[in-house]
Formats: sequence, structure tokens, C-alpha cells
Amino acid sequence: MELRIFTEPQQGASYDDLLAVARLAESLGYGAFFRSDHYLVMGDGDGLPGPSDSWITLAGLARDTSTIRLGTLVTAATFRLPGPLAISVANVDSMSAGRVELGLGAGWFDDEHTAYGIPFPALAERFDRLTEQLEIITGLWNNPSGELFSHDGMHYQVRNSPGLPKPVQQPLPIILGGAGLKRSAALAARFAAEYNVPWDSAADSSVIFDRVRAACVAAGRDPSTMIYSAAQVLCCGRDEAEIARRAAAIGREVDELRANGLAGTPAEVIAKAKQFADVGASRLYLQLLDLSDLEHLELVAREVMPALV
Repeated sequence: MELRIFTEPQQGASYDDLLAVARLAESLGYGAFFRSDHYLVMGDGDGLPGPSDSWITLAGLARDTSTIRLGTLVTAATFRLPGPLAISVANVDSMSAGRVELGLGAGWFDDEHTAYGIPFPALAERFDRLTEQLEIITGLWNNPSGELFSHDGMHYQVRNSPGLPKPVQQPLPIILGGAGLKRSAALAARFAAEYNVPWDSAADSSVIFDRVRAACVAAGRDPSTMIYSAAQVLCCGRDEAEIARRAAAIGREVDELRANGLAGTPAEVIAKAKQFADVGASRLYLQLLDLSDLEHLELVAREVMPALV
């Protein structure tokens, strides 16, 4: 099982904070460094120094790291027009020599849209827009160089685009996720290299993975060509005192984290990670909420990773 680091910079992080985590994760052998794409702090806290744009920071990390893969979990389709997003992602893929993955979703956090003047349509329209964004982004990337691409949709119209630049990776991996209900599962079968289930138990994730597998079959796609992954908040410690300290640092209770996250001693974390492996997950995104606690990364790399990879 591949372990990836997932951060939430809107809760309060500078570029240098992200760079320190990404470089350490790279040196320790984690498979990827991912970040959320949000513009407003959630819950308690002031969010200082303030939100950062995901693709701007990933562009910096593309130049300031060497081997670790980089991506979003997930970019909101409400935040950017599909053409400029396709250009930005392809640019960062080139800057990283082909290490980028695009997680894309419909968007859900209405307060951040209001706070920064971003339109927030109803859910059905957001899924319609997500569908068109996927059609346009993949169309621009896959259209042969020298030919023009057009799209005539309800929400977006593209006329005679050269579809440049192209990503280094062909294809560049796209990640979709969620509850795996009818629309998201069908979109994954059409467009995604990976399907991610965040914050659910292994048993619930298994049900969602099965929905996505069924959608792949219905679309004529081999379900084994999809990567299945999960995201879990991380709180690992060598003893109860260290676990409690890390839980307190992120404003959570130990018992709650043990029930709803990847928490406990290294042995407990390994056992729970293997539950996800047993239902088909080949990647785990470890949500690291305290970016100052770099020893947390070292502990997991030293005492958890060897039992899983």
C-alpha cells in the first residue's frame, strides 16, 4: 500500500510550511504530497497567514522538490474555468517533469464561495459543470497537436482551441471521489484513474468501491484499471501520552480519532490500514493537520510504512 501525505493549508500554513513537509515526505519515501483546494478556514482558528492557491503553491513545489508526486484532493470545479485550469495543471506537470495528479470535484463549501465572491450554484448544476469541465479538460489535453478542439455545452462553450499546452504525462491522472453514487461513479468510470473515499470506514469504503466497480462494468471498462484509495486523518504516537498530545494539537479527542481516523500506536495504525487494503484500497492519504510536527511523519515512515509497502 502506498502512503501519501495530504495537507489542509487553509487551516493556516505558509508556503515554507508546505515545502518543509513536502521535502521531508519526499526524503522519507512517501508516494505523494497532496493539498486541499480551499479558501476559508474551517472550524476554530484564524487561518493565518491566510489561504493559498493550490496550483500556485504546487507550481512552487514542482520546482522545489525532485521526485515526489503532487496534486489536489480536490480542486473545486466552481473555482476555475475549465480552459485556464487545463493550462495551469499542464504547466505544473511540465514544471515537475510529469509528477502531477488532478483531483477534481463539484465543490461543497458554500461559505468560502461567499467569502471570495465565487458563484455557488445548486448541487445538480455543480455536477453538470463538473461533467463539462472533465469533458473539456480531457478534450483539450487529448486533442492531437495541430488540430482544434471545440465543446458546445450548457455551461461552457469552447471554440477552435489549439488545446495547448499538453501535459508531460499522457494521460495525466485524474482523481474523483466521494460517496460513489450514480453520477460520481459514472464520471469516475469515464474519466478517472483513481477513486478516493474520504473519512469513511473500511467497511463503508468497500461498498463505495463496489459501486464504482459496477459503474466501470456498465461503461465497458475493466474495474481493475481503477485505483481505489482512502483518506484518513492521521494521529499516531508511540504511547498514549504522545497520541493524546497529537490529538490535542489538532483539537480532537483520542477516542473519536481511533473510531474515525487512522489513530493510535504504530501497530494500531498498521492494523487499520490493512483493513482498507483488504477491501481493495492500494493508497492511503494521511491527513496531516499539524504541519509543524515533522516528527509525526518520521515516526510513520519508520514504524508504519515498512509493514505496508
